[in-house]
Amino acid sequence: MSSKKFLPFCLVIAAVVVGCQNQNKAQTSDNPLLQTYETPFQVPPFDKIKVEHYRPAFDAALEAHKLEVDSIINNTDEPSFQNTIVALENAGSLLNNVSTVFSNINSANTNDSIQAIAKDMAPILSAHRDEIYLNEKLFARVKVVYDKRASLALDAEDTKLLEETYKGFVRSGANLSAADKDKLKKINSELSVLTTQFGQNLLAETNAYELVVEKEEDLAGLPSALKAAAAEVAKAKGKEGKWVFTLQNPSVMPFLQYADNRALRKQIWDAYQKRGNNGNDHDNKKILIDIANLRLAKAKLLGYTSHAAYVLEESMAENPANVYALLNKIWAPALEKAKVEAADIQKEIVAAKDTFSVAPYDWRYYQEKIRKSRYALDEEQIKPYFSLTAVREGAFATANKLFGLTFIALNNVPTYHPEVEVYEVKDKDGSHLGLLYADFFPRESKRGGAWMTSYRTQTTVGGKRIAPVISIVCNFTKPVGDNPALLTFDEATTLFHEFGHALHGLLSNVRYRSLAGTSVPRDFVELPSQIMENWAADPEVLKSYAKHYKTKEAIPDSLIQKMQQAGTFDQGFATVEYLAASLLDLDYHARTAAIQDSADAFEAASMKKIGLIDAIIPRYRSTYFQHIFSGGYSAGYYSYIWSEVLDSDAFAAFKEKSLYDEATANSFRKNILERGGTGNPAEMYRKFRGADPDPVHLMKKRGLN
Repeated sequence: MSSKKFLPFCLVIAAVVVGCQNQNKAQTSDNPLLQTYETPFQVPPFDKIKVEHYRPAFDAALEAHKLEVDSIINNTDEPSFQNTIVALENAGSLLNNVSTVFSNINSANTNDSIQAIAKDMAPILSAHRDEIYLNEKLFARVKVVYDKRASLALDAEDTKLLEETYKGFVRSGANLSAADKDKLKKINSELSVLTTQFGQNLLAETNAYELVVEKEEDLAGLPSALKAAAAEVAKAKGKEGKWVFTLQNPSVMPFLQYADNRALRKQIWDAYQKRGNNGNDHDNKKILIDIANLRLAKAKLLGYTSHAAYVLEESMAENPANVYALLNKIWAPALEKAKVEAADIQKEIVAAKDTFSVAPYDWRYYQEKIRKSRYALDEEQIKPYFSLTAVREGAFATANKLFGLTFIALNNVPTYHPEVEVYEVKDKDGSHLGLLYADFFPRESKRGGAWMTSYRTQTTVGGKRIAPVISIVCNFTKPVGDNPALLTFDEATTLFHEFGHALHGLLSNVRYRSLAGTSVPRDFVELPSQIMENWAADPEVLKSYAKHYKTKEAIPDSLIQKMQQAGTFDQGFATVEYLAASLLDLDYHARTAAIQDSADAFEAASMKKIGLIDAIIPRYRSTYFQHIFSGGYSAGYYSYIWSEVLDSDAFAAFKEKSLYDEATANSFRKNILERGGTGNPAEMYRKFRGADPDPVHLMKKRGLN
């Protein structure tokens, strides 16, 4: 979205940074963030950057950006596309540099000092952005260019940049009165602080909990690898001889899946689903209501009926009604399937002569039992074929067969943590395409989940393509003892997913950084990531990369067949928990009146309205719904299912010909991956596919038709 224009999440080449550095020479002598990067591929010098460098770097970069913007405002020449629109696009390179490194480290390797800086900088950066977007003289110059756009003979990408720049100002309040601008500034400042606090509270809550098991009999049912991992965690925490389980996904989810001890399953589940909801200093209940209400107030100030209406105006969905229509269409068959699955679980409980009703902390445990009995499929049989190395190389090989890319491991590039891997990515002709950082394992300094980001977004300077520096960050099962990291199939799919985002960034080939790579609507950005999941699960691809970590033998056909037979197993649950979270997000943000209820009451009413059964909760409950309250997906969590309509249809285009059909791959690359946000997503998709996407492929994949 164009709102990123002046604080984009990317780096620019050092040559551009130098222009700012000369103005701040006295402040740059010993701060690596304010110097030209003398590193391979001009990546950030992580080995030299210290916490104390960030705040002075921000101060210098903010001042440099102000000077650049002032020079545009005070330019006495007639406003033109070059001296106003392109000048704005290129302004703020130093601030872009500093904020990119800082925000990425704050997400992937934070500490108390970094979090304190993040909290301090949030309102400062918000105010800086407002000073730019709400500057009347600057907007007047932008509007002059926009109003005469028909006579400027701009090409399609130039036109898109102009349109996005103008919209960025309007959607940021440039047309408001002076009094309303002051109100908007206050709202933006408050939101910047609250959303930062929400994420920090969640990380603190996740790190604070430990399930300490002292008796081995309480580990009954757990795979040996999980027990060994818990013993290693205990040892690292000074509790040798015990077992420690945490709320990080590779620990809590398999515990819920395998532990026979129902009381302990309930204990860790309650801790997991009450994060941010414990009435302590890290409680998120009031914060999230304040965020939702402030977003509504901002939307109304800008002339919209709701925050969702404001956000979705820039999406493929266009408005909340269209999103509700899609989600509700899928909800009914998904809920019916989930009820059948719940009944199957209840039969298992009764067969074991137990009298309790299925609860959320029972679901994964009994579904695993049903999976084993119905399909003779044990996830522990699968994991030896999905070592991290095998899966990573499988993703690389898929990109090679589709697009001719090669990935070369580097050991001479600085990283921000010893576990981080770096690869040079080369195109089919051997030319340098970009760099890929990969950070796979959980730690207390890293937020949960998985994501793709960048340290330098692709751009073009003087006709030369400036290569991107892309990073994927995950939280996968760590190696245990002498064994490599063995992934669940869900984790393997996640790697392919984030790798798809990385390809979107790496293959970008546009002129302007604000339109590059993943700078597209939320409900389109998941297409390149989710389509890669289809290759991860395809039998032909599985045979090529899923190799036993000991024997090196390919995964047997019998096991692939079992995986396929179980492919839509438990999809009622998976779809319902996801849709419930998507509808909860929309309920928070499609409101036209402020929320008066507590977060607990609001969530309960939302779930009652759709008839969510007691045995399932939303994938993210309100107090730990980081995607929407701290992660940029507000009114946008639905985008995964919207994009799944696209990716299912797009993968069908390959299957109709062949898995690696060259013409289809080239079309997908040229019309989608390379184009970033330079075109209309629906038109870009039609150009690739020759038609609009058919939802039948999604319903078939999820077993809902």
